[in-house]
Amino acid sequence: MTLFFPLFLAALSLLSAAQQQTPSLESVLKKMDAAAANFQSAQANVSRQQYERVIQELDIPQSGVVYYRREGKAGGKDNGKSIEMKLDLTKPDAKSVLFSGGDIKVYEPKIDQLTIYHAGKNRAEFESYLVLGFGGSGQDLVKSFDVSLQGTETIDNVASAKLQLIPKSDKVRATFKQILLWIDLDRGISVQQQFDQPDGNYLLVKYSAIQLNNPKIPNEVFRIKTTSKTQTVSPQG
Repeated sequence: MTLFFPLFLAALSLLSAAQQQTPSLESVLKKMDAAAANFQSAQANVSRQQYERVIQELDIPQSGVVYYRREGKAGGKDNGKSIEMKLDLTKPDAKSVLFSGGDIKVYEPKIDQLTIYHAGKNRAEFESYLVLGFGGSGQDLVKSFDVSLQGTETIDNVASAKLQLIPKSDKVRATFKQILLWIDLDRGISVQQQFDQPDGNYLLVKYSAIQLNNPKIPNEVFRIKTTSKTQTVSPQG
C-alpha cells in the first residue's frame, strides 16, 4: 500500500500532462485562422508521390520548390484571399506549374511545350485546394469539409495535428473521397497532405524547409520562362 498512492499519483500526473499536450480540433482550427490572417507568402521544398493501389507502391517522388503569395490585401475587395502559386519541379523531370489570374500554366522544358488551362467558373474551387494549410483558414475549411481530428503525429521532427477532411460536395467526393492534412501545431500550416481517390490511389505531398513571409519572394518567381520555340496549347480553347 505504501507504493500504491505514489504510483497512482504519478500515473495521474502523466495522464494530465498527456491531456494538456493533446490539442482539440477547435484549437487547431484557431491556429490555422491565426496563420491565415498573417499569411502573405510561403516557400518550401516539396515532394510529391502517387500511390498506385494495383501494385501497392508509391511511384518515384517528384521534388522541387513551391511558392505561394497572397494577392491583394486583407479588407480589400477580395479580402486578400486570392492566391498565386508556382511549383518548380526539378526531379525526375523538370516541370513548372503556375496558377495566377484564374489560369493554370504548365511548362515542360523537355518537350518545350506550354499548356494553358482556364479555370473559369471553377477558379474559386481550384483555389480552395491551393490554400489547404497555406493561407487557408480553419473557418473556411469547415465550410467545405466535415473536419475531424485524428490525433497527433510527428512529421520530420514537427509535432503535427492530423486532420481528416470529408468533402461536403458530391462533385468533389467523386474526385477525392477524403483529404488528410498534417498541421504544424506551432505555426498552423501544413507539413504533409494526402489526397485519397475513390479508386484507392492517393497523392502524398510533403513540405520541408518552409519559409513564411520572409524573405519576400521576387515577382520573377511567378512567371513561366519559355523559349522562342515554345509550343503553346490550350485544351479548353
